[in-house]
Amino acid sequence: EKVVSDSVFLLLLSVETLMDSTTATAELGWTVHPPSGWEEVSGYDENMNTIRTYQVCNVFESSQNNWLRTKYIRRRGAHRIHVEMKFSVRDCSSIPNVPGSCKETFNLYYYESDYDTATKTFPTWMENPWVKVDTIAADESFSQVDLGGRVMKINTEVRSFGPVSKNGFYLAFQDYGGCMSLIAVRVFYRKCPRVIQNGAIFQETLSGAESTSLVAARGSCIPNAEEVDVPIKLYCNGDGEWLVPIGRCMCKPGYESVENGTICRGCPSGTFKANQGDDGCIHCPINSRTTSEGATNCVCRNSYYRADSDPVDMPCTTIPSAPQSVISSVNETSLMLEWSPPRDSGGREDLVYNIICKSCGSGRGACTRCGDNVQFTPRQLGLTEPRVYISDLLAHTQYTFEIQAVNGVTDQSPFSPQFASVNITTNQAAPSAVSIMHQVSRTVDSITLSWSQPDQPNGVILDYELQYYEKVWSPWLQEPAQEGKPCWPSQESFPR
Repeated sequence: EKVVSDSVFLLLLSVETLMDSTTATAELGWTVHPPSGWEEVSGYDENMNTIRTYQVCNVFESSQNNWLRTKYIRRRGAHRIHVEMKFSVRDCSSIPNVPGSCKETFNLYYYESDYDTATKTFPTWMENPWVKVDTIAADESFSQVDLGGRVMKINTEVRSFGPVSKNGFYLAFQDYGGCMSLIAVRVFYRKCPRVIQNGAIFQETLSGAESTSLVAARGSCIPNAEEVDVPIKLYCNGDGEWLVPIGRCMCKPGYESVENGTICRGCPSGTFKANQGDDGCIHCPINSRTTSEGATNCVCRNSYYRADSDPVDMPCTTIPSAPQSVISSVNETSLMLEWSPPRDSGGREDLVYNIICKSCGSGRGACTRCGDNVQFTPRQLGLTEPRVYISDLLAHTQYTFEIQAVNGVTDQSPFSPQFASVNITTNQAAPSAVSIMHQVSRTVDSITLSWSQPDQPNGVILDYELQYYEKVWSPWLQEPAQEGKPCWPSQESFPR
């Protein structure tokens, strides 16, 4: 078996021997015609091992037609047959007084049959019904035999034929006037061996009937691998070569490719593989572990979590500690809060802050959540900077503010966010504006008005200030509406 591989194709050669004359332990017993032609004798191969050979040397007689037929050879499913012949040929010019009919070649034939039906006279010793494969010529011929009787200059030739379809066949060698020795004959067929390529198993496949034939073989993914491309195929050519790999299989999540891609092995404990592919298993991130082999992800340890958007190779993280060093600055009914980041961010970079406002006014019992009237700048939840401005608080009121530190896994924790709190009391502030005014009555030179107390008096209201204008004047105009003396607004103060 010969193995050659590169980035373009995989070449694997394998042969199956049907007959080998060198393995015979007794006479070969092939059929000869006529009896005066080929003769079975003991000979030597190139390694000087004793083997059974056939030789013929009737060069001094013209019109030679000597046939040698093998025994019945079963093809065992092969479509194309290869014949390897080792032989030696005597150089005609080295033989004294040889006639011009001396040859240095011989012919190779085959005959197909479903059964071993050959006799001494059947099939007929002629080209038809035999099928000629080729005329075999020696690359080198010898001119003498050494004292040990050993034949020198052994030639090796390989020929093939097909397609063959019957159960078996015979081979025949025709000599027509040469001096030669048929040292060894090996009959075989080529096949593409079982192979694992591109993550798929391809079973042993017989080569095609022609040297140019391509036999498609469908592959099946190795255990724990999945097909990721077009149907997996390799092509076996007439010489038993695997060619043109198409498609591939890759190891499933939780399995890695080992032993040159022939096995998908489950990730060992403490490692994981999240996706299908050729990547290997990797160690669990910090603060996580696996519970079994073949893991596709690692489970976070107690009190550690992974956000839905976190990649599986990210370390598990935890909730942050409380903010530090809170500073408050009250200005009447407004407040500026500032603080320092928590000592521990939980191992994450998505830290933000939420502000919880609780009003603790006297006479109302426990603290309650602030109403929607309280304003937070820039916002109350999801602050990225450690500061917030709070306005529209009630005057002379106690408040508690909780500054929560949260991150991407806070919602997954069964515990409440860590927070720092501060208590403040607001100061005196101006009342809110009068929202509604009603006309009670009027005369030619007077008018009676009424209004409700402001929603937020912020203390005891001492008086109200009323401003009024003549109808033709608009406070938004820089010039009077008519020529003449300007009509400026009048102003009066009224007790509560």
